Amino acid sequence: MSFKDYYNSAVKKKLKEELKLKNIMEVPKLKKIVVNVGAGEAVTNKSVLDKIQEQLKLITGQKPVVTKARKSISAFKIRKGFPIGVKVTLRNKMMFNFLEKLIKVVIPRLRDFRGIQASSIDNQGNLNLGFSEQTIFPEIEFDKIDKIRGLEVTIVSSAGNSEKGKKLFEVLGIPFSK
Repeated sequence: MSFKDYYNSAVKKKLKEELKLKNIMEVPKLKKIVVNVGAGEAVTNKSVLDKIQEQLKLITGQKPVVTKARKSISAFKIRKGFPIGVKVTLRNKMMFNFLEKLIKVVIPRLRDFRGIQASSIDNQGNLNLGFSEQTIFPEIEFDKIDKIRGLEVTIVSSAGNSEKGKKLFEVLGIPFSK
């Protein structure tokens, strides 16, 4: 059974009961997952973005997009329009595959992991996770990376508030700290 089938059959019913909702359409849904890597060093070395794109493609299974600076910051020698990061937006089947891998493989591989803080959920019910290194993903071979980089994962939901969002992520199996 795929993770999407599990979500549609078990998670939705459990959430409807726990949140005391009258209609199944009121149940919070997952909209998308955005995986982002910021690379300030791309200002001086353009080949860095190619390496990051390659690694993100391995991690997510989808081609990443290069993000550009929205405004100039003279202290960091960044001008508006400079490529400074890489991101991937996952939806539907790819999103559920990535989420399953995140819950069942990546999070258990974290050292000294004591659960995700409840403050990682914003007021709209979205979960924001930051990882200090990309090597926790099983697709990345440690020998082939040039530098350890962090990445951010944002799981966007239709929860509307942090309580509903926390309940959604708990039922999905994301471990929160007590």
